[in-house]
Amino acid sequence: MNEAAERPGAKYVLYWMQMNRRAESNHALEHAVGEANRLGLPLLVYEAVTCTYPYASDRFHQFLLEGVPDTQRRLGKRGIGYAFYLRRRKADANDVLYRLAAEAALCVTDDYPTFIATRHNASVPGKIGIPYVAVDSSCIVPMRLHEKKQYAAYTIRPRIKKMLPDFLRPVERVEVEQPWPGWRGGRPEWHVEVTRENVAELVASCEIDHTVGPSLSYRGGYDEARRHLDHFLKNNLKRYDTGRNNPSDHATSNLSPYLHFGHISAHEVALGAQLAAFENGLDAEPFLEELIVRRELAFNHAVWAREVDALDSIPHWAQEALRKHAGDKREPCYTREEFERAATHDALWNATQKEMLLRGKIHGYYRMYWGKKVIEWSATPQEALETMVYLHDRYALDGRDPNTYTNILWCFGLHDRPWQERPVFGMIRYMGLEGMKRKTSVDAYLREIAHMESTGSDPFRLK
Repeated sequence: MNEAAERPGAKYVLYWMQMNRRAESNHALEHAVGEANRLGLPLLVYEAVTCTYPYASDRFHQFLLEGVPDTQRRLGKRGIGYAFYLRRRKADANDVLYRLAAEAALCVTDDYPTFIATRHNASVPGKIGIPYVAVDSSCIVPMRLHEKKQYAAYTIRPRIKKMLPDFLRPVERVEVEQPWPGWRGGRPEWHVEVTRENVAELVASCEIDHTVGPSLSYRGGYDEARRHLDHFLKNNLKRYDTGRNNPSDHATSNLSPYLHFGHISAHEVALGAQLAAFENGLDAEPFLEELIVRRELAFNHAVWAREVDALDSIPHWAQEALRKHAGDKREPCYTREEFERAATHDALWNATQKEMLLRGKIHGYYRMYWGKKVIEWSATPQEALETMVYLHDRYALDGRDPNTYTNILWCFGLHDRPWQERPVFGMIRYMGLEGMKRKTSVDAYLREIAHMESTGSDPFRLK
């Protein structure tokens, strides 16, 4: 990402773990190990959580911190150094990366097309004084290999299928040749030791939004991600194709928060699904279509869009449909605050919003309905877009992600086709309550969300 030369006489190679926060199946980590071996140096991994990211809250902080002890333990077993900085208050130091870089030969980090990693990867390379290398360990087929924006799944699918045999393989673990020698004089004063027991205390000490509490359903970290994957492969892969669009069937993997925060890799998930399907005579293709083709279509959008969450990214036919129907009457019409409080006339929509507030994500099929209704009940398409982005940014564990922004814009016609003309939407696909009642168990879902709201617990959380 820059033209800087490697620093002679350096103490280590630095891997800044921004988005792929795991010690397993991580291309960036293995590349950093290889670079350290080439230079005859140990590797130091640096991970941080700051209080200044947009909508920083107990929910996101807790999920991130819950992954730290496992990452540190796994890296330590390989002889890799680890340092963690929790920037609790805005007045606290914000230069730890540069302090570490001052003694590093080069810096490896994560390639990621949204959220704060994008800003860091644009601003840091020119300031760091050493080579700054960004590695894609989020996608299976590297996102930068697609040389233009793809129109829809049917255009990216053959490209991915052609390249998949070269990339859908286990991430090769590189042996560490120079183990981390430890900190001379002890760990730096800014290092924070995170344990399973002190996570809540650390979160409470931070200058963040304490009104958005932790998810009732998901805990962070590789071990938790792996539990969800194992449960899915054992119980749900066999019924994924028939049950995935009915939320009350609980047939999906629930891995989107873990994929977003990098607590598990798409490689490990895909290879696990392929193996489970082979061993049990199942068909993994419907799941792999979502995990690989649809997810990587979203990354493609994020890489090539001028703005990942802007209406000028949707097809021209959809933009024209919105302009044509801009003056259509919206009845009812809700404010952002009413949407946020789940205070609409529609019990199903309110339940989907409450699922986001309680669990930290909405089931994928109902999220489409959720988004379509925000469009229908907002004063303008732009206001609807801003509401959807805000609610995901603030509450969703799988928000601020290429998939999130792409799924939101799908509600406005991105990666879709024209449908029958109708008010408000024009030729953009419409979804209605009656369709949800025909295709899904709405009443069962309403009871489930009501139970969570009244008890403060999720009966379907993995025990």
